[in-house]
Amino acid sequence: MKLINKIFIILLCVAALVGCKKSFLDRPSNSQISSTNFYKTTSDVRLATASLYGGSHWWAWSNECWIPLGDVLSGTASFPYNGDLVQLFTRTITAQNGLVTRGWIGLYNTVAQCNTVIKAIQEKADPSISEVDKNAAIAEAKFIRAMAYYHLGIYWGAVPIIEDNSKLIKDPLRNRNIVSDVYKFVANDLTYAAQHLPKTDEKGRVTTWSAQGMLGKAYLTMAGVGKNGSRDQALLDSAKKYAGNVCKNSGLKLFPSYYDLFKVQNNDNPEALFSLQWAGGVGYGTGNALQQLFAPDNIITPQKQGGWMALAPSYDLYRMYSSRDTVRRKATIMLKGDFYPELIAADGGYTAKGTGMKKHMVGNEKDNNLPTMDSWSSPEHNAMLRLADVYLVYAEAILGNNSTTSDADALHYFNEVRERAGLNKVTVLTPAALRTERRVELAFEGQYWIDLVRYSYYDPANAVKLLNDQDATHGRISFTYDPVTKIATRDTIAPPAALPATIASFTLPIPSSELTTAPKLAEPPVPYY
Repeated sequence: MKLINKIFIILLCVAALVGCKKSFLDRPSNSQISSTNFYKTTSDVRLATASLYGGSHWWAWSNECWIPLGDVLSGTASFPYNGDLVQLFTRTITAQNGLVTRGWIGLYNTVAQCNTVIKAIQEKADPSISEVDKNAAIAEAKFIRAMAYYHLGIYWGAVPIIEDNSKLIKDPLRNRNIVSDVYKFVANDLTYAAQHLPKTDEKGRVTTWSAQGMLGKAYLTMAGVGKNGSRDQALLDSAKKYAGNVCKNSGLKLFPSYYDLFKVQNNDNPEALFSLQWAGGVGYGTGNALQQLFAPDNIITPQKQGGWMALAPSYDLYRMYSSRDTVRRKATIMLKGDFYPELIAADGGYTAKGTGMKKHMVGNEKDNNLPTMDSWSSPEHNAMLRLADVYLVYAEAILGNNSTTSDADALHYFNEVRERAGLNKVTVLTPAALRTERRVELAFEGQYWIDLVRYSYYDPANAVKLLNDQDATHGRISFTYDPVTKIATRDTIAPPAALPATIASFTLPIPSSELTTAPKLAEPPVPYY
């Protein structure tokens, strides 16, 4: 595999890690850390695992692919006139699509980093370091590797499982592995992480609750693989077990304010079970560039630069918000006339000029008291897994194969999410209600496509119909909003024609750069276990 092999060879030749001195965000240069002079103390090991939470290996996925693939494919975001994004909208995705290629590279780059750290700790850690500390560090790396493989499985289905970089160099022409084994690998990594991570740790690091929450989500996904009409009850029970344990026994609570949840000053709050760690002002290629790419207006960004691919919320998403769901709506999407006092605060705040994405818009260098902040590196630590997600996973696991449930636990945790948003409790849950709640709660967090892929595993016909209904009702189109009449109007501009969705629409193509040098990727996948 040309791209993966290149990444892994570089990592092995350098044999270096990016660590951090006092926190995730204070990193020495690569040349200061190598497997020959490092891993002497527990502090060294902790520095090594800190490197896995952010930096260049997460750059391509988090900045360029996480939201476009999670929200444009699913119809939550409307596309700008950008070639790669138009392909997502029209379902004409080719193996040359830049987002597809960069997403694949970014996730496998993260896998490579995790493999390097795991192997180095296993082989190079000084005997004076306790087994507890070594196992905890390996567990951090396995958790993050599992996150990368979970997304590879969701988007590409059958992919190569690589847990030892050196084996890839010896045999670079690897087969893909079957989807069920990809998720089994994810579950195995997360099980190890759940067993060896502590219940509490320093702010920003994952804990056993992070691993158990993600394990619940992985089992919920696995329960539908290869099924048609119903999910595997044993796997649903496992999802219920792990997600429920987080809900009931972690002591964690939802952050009180949904609106404030995404502000920089609330980075790594207890609801954030896993967040990527970014520093402001580190420049291109190693920071959080979500504002730079997707801001609706460059006036709110550092140095007034950015907004190159301003994503607009779709009319379909807007229709998901009830009239009372104003807190989540305003924290997630801007409507014309919305006022945000925290953005360009020195100038009196910002009034939205039209519809746009609000989530991840944290303001400029003055708003964040960060003179070094640049447009390529926001200080927001964007969460990849939140407690609210786990609450809804638990409710869905309880609902399982039923058409409705009034189970007390399912309703309690589902309603916890709703009540924070200022909404009334419900007394009955349905699959459709869960999908809608997840979509609104987690909009622009790359989650809705994950939900739809999970749906497609066990109910492919209705999952395909859901996508096609978005087109039939023109739901994926952008819209305008009149702040006087408070009426939203779907845009009438003719979008590029979209191909009808099929079950194949739920799997991205393998990048052509991989297929060219690794023809085995085109062969049927093989078991890993």
